[in-house]
Amino acid sequence: MKKVKYFYNTQTLKYEKLVVSLRVKILRILGFLSAAIVTGILFLSVAYRFLDSPKEKLLRRDIDNMKEEYDGLKGRMAELKTQIDELQHRDNAIYRVIFEAAPIPDSVRAGKPEKDDELQRKDNKEIIASAEKMLKELTNRVQVQEKSYLQIEDLIKNKQKMLASIPAIQPVSNKDLDRIASGFGYRIDPIYKTMKFHSGLDFTAPSGTPIYATGDGTIEEASLSDVGYGNHVVVNHGYGYKSLYGHMVRMKVKRGQAVKRGDVLGWVGSTGKSTGPHCHYEVSKNGVKVDPVYFFYNDLTPEQFDRMLKIARSGNQSFD
Repeated sequence: MKKVKYFYNTQTLKYEKLVVSLRVKILRILGFLSAAIVTGILFLSVAYRFLDSPKEKLLRRDIDNMKEEYDGLKGRMAELKTQIDELQHRDNAIYRVIFEAAPIPDSVRAGKPEKDDELQRKDNKEIIASAEKMLKELTNRVQVQEKSYLQIEDLIKNKQKMLASIPAIQPVSNKDLDRIASGFGYRIDPIYKTMKFHSGLDFTAPSGTPIYATGDGTIEEASLSDVGYGNHVVVNHGYGYKSLYGHMVRMKVKRGQAVKRGDVLGWVGSTGKSTGPHCHYEVSKNGVKVDPVYFFYNDLTPEQFDRMLKIARSGNQSFD
């Protein structure tokens, strides 16, 4: 039974039947529908914000698994990178130093690594691409290191030949270490009496004393001259090393001839710019003249070497 509503009319002082107009009814219906729609939208917003659909739950689980796998992969790659870094350090700082080979530049070994904060801003595809890039970098570094070790293997095979070629003995017999008259560095010029750089060692000896090749090599120069080094010989030992023997009275070798360590190259004299019989001896590495005193490790004891250093460093006058 439909309920009938009444209201008290103060003007007529009677209860009269309440009649609702169509307009009011329509407004009420619209208000109810609007409230329902707003409530539904809010509910759906909350549901979509905090509740996942079954498909979304499955996708989220897959993403979490992928992140765990990526973290594990990143950890293994970081460990591998540490091992490769150690191999590269040993390669450049130890192996290549021993064999006097130029170190491999870092730019050749690897590119710029990704940073963690950069990975956080990437989507899944970009993360996978970043991992692939890192793997390619590690692969490239391994390949470069493998080539380096093959090169070092070849250097090991040639090490015996290199050790025989590097200047390692004194150019004249000097068992008592009393024949070094002037060392490497600034010395007083015997003619002009001014300070001048002396680029070798002067070994005094009687004229005609044999002069020996200090390492295996090939005669690059055998020149007769009345000035400068006088009659002198240059031996190319390979591996960037050369040695010069000056002021000879006579030479025994000729250009292009192969010599072994200990072979006689000529005899002590006083030709060229010289104030007395002696052998001016120089060693150069890659075109730079170096102190020869550090290359007498084959025929000196530690005590003799220490004594020779003190003699060679004395600031006396040179013989040429």
